[in-house]
Amino acid sequence: MMTNPTAAMLVIGDEILSGRTRDANMHHLAGKLTEAGIDLLEVRVISDNRDAIVAAVRMLSASVDHLFTSGGIGPTHDDITADCIAAAFDVPIDIRADARALLQAHYDVQGQKLNAARLRMARIPDGATLIDNPVSVAPGFTLNNVHVMAGVPSVFRAMVESVMATISHGMPLISRSISVTRGEGDIAGPLADIAVDFPALSIGSYPFQKDGVYGSNIVLRGHDEDTVAAAAHAVERAFQP
Repeated sequence: MMTNPTAAMLVIGDEILSGRTRDANMHHLAGKLTEAGIDLLEVRVISDNRDAIVAAVRMLSASVDHLFTSGGIGPTHDDITADCIAAAFDVPIDIRADARALLQAHYDVQGQKLNAARLRMARIPDGATLIDNPVSVAPGFTLNNVHVMAGVPSVFRAMVESVMATISHGMPLISRSISVTRGEGDIAGPLADIAVDFPALSIGSYPFQKDGVYGSNIVLRGHDEDTVAAAAHAVERAFQP
């Protein structure tokens, strides 16, 4: 059986940690990775702090096949992600001709000047490849196994599409949800026995209350359709009314 590629995500930005901005990118990326059979193992949110970003990039990129970052590649002084990625891999960073040309053409059409602030978005670490951005032109980039993308959700989603077309996929995750009108305390024992019988699956229980009725949604996840179906049958048999 093939082993799926693995991934982690690093969400960068004080505005996320302060609660000012609600992060939507993690939810989107998780769904896309699941569809592609790439296992998302960890998501971390950190501040706009150089040392913290460098340390997190080094650690996470060494532990997974792909590290996706979100945020901090814009034109303002606190957009420091590109510099931190360069520092994490100890490579130089400077304005790159192809990235500059993309920005120049875009701002020419807009009738705006490619000033020093906007030119910051053309600073790319040595050895990186550009990530296409059909929404606002300013590119992301991939360096080694790190995919560096914007925090703006519409731009992030477009960049994810660009990256996903270039990386190897694995076996998509199959998910089946079964609702039972019993509390978690009642189903814990039998569900543990089912989990032992199906070690290749991830089996979770998520309680709910609706119209005074307590119940649990039992979610089965795995890569083999027949195994998921067999486990679902075992759950239905164990908790049938």
